[in-house]
Amino acid sequence: MNGEGLTVRDLRVTFDGFTAVDGVDLDIRPGDLRFLIGPNGAGKTTVVDAVTGLVKATGSVRFGGEEILGRPVHRIARTGIGRTFQTATVFEELTVLQNLDIAAGAGRSPLTMLRRRKGVPEQVSRALETTGLTRLRDRPAGALAHGQKQWLEIGMLLVQDVRLLLLDEPVAGMSHDEREATGELLRRVGEDRTVVVIEHDMDFMRRFARSVTVLHAGRVLTQGTVAEVQADARVQEVYLGRATEPGAAAVPVPVAEEA
Repeated sequence: MNGEGLTVRDLRVTFDGFTAVDGVDLDIRPGDLRFLIGPNGAGKTTVVDAVTGLVKATGSVRFGGEEILGRPVHRIARTGIGRTFQTATVFEELTVLQNLDIAAGAGRSPLTMLRRRKGVPEQVSRALETTGLTRLRDRPAGALAHGQKQWLEIGMLLVQDVRLLLLDEPVAGMSHDEREATGELLRRVGEDRTVVVIEHDMDFMRRFARSVTVLHAGRVLTQGTVAEVQADARVQEVYLGRATEPGAAAVPVPVAEEA
């Protein structure tokens, strides 16, 4: 197992006197496929922003045995942590292959980046296969379907040998088939990496999560398996009065992520 675990202790983030994350503790084991869920404003994205260095925080965040809280964004990325955002960030005028090649070259010197590649690097070929984009390798990224752009962005993390992937609502706006394909992709990626998913699609969560953390008002409300979380009376109380999706067991679908 090449994935590494993430340990978060007493994580706190405050904006102008407002506490957005209030003492969060997380233990995410190597190889886990952890879903972070919770109502609007629960602090899900802010937790990930703190882990990746985008917002200032106090407490402790350890990855691979190293304390990373307070490091610059680029130094945190070098430890093997990568993330995606709600809107895919790809070079739309370049091909799928070129996007992956640029991402794979992130750690190469300027001199080697200027040399013309002979063939397709092994890690790029693996990423194309893992994401199911091999037949689309020469297509401009801007011509890809919505779901395919998200898969390309995940592929761009894979070629950088990211060991912890933090994905922000990866299936938002996808069709049913795209969601299923994305879930299977996350399972493949999770075979040798650790994956954390911020998600509002509760059906997707129930289908693919290995473990779940529920955040509410900046704190961890509960965590466990899907069945344990859905049976938790505190979770049902937090969501009480919100519209449920057809057939939902206990946890309804929240409608929007916090800013």
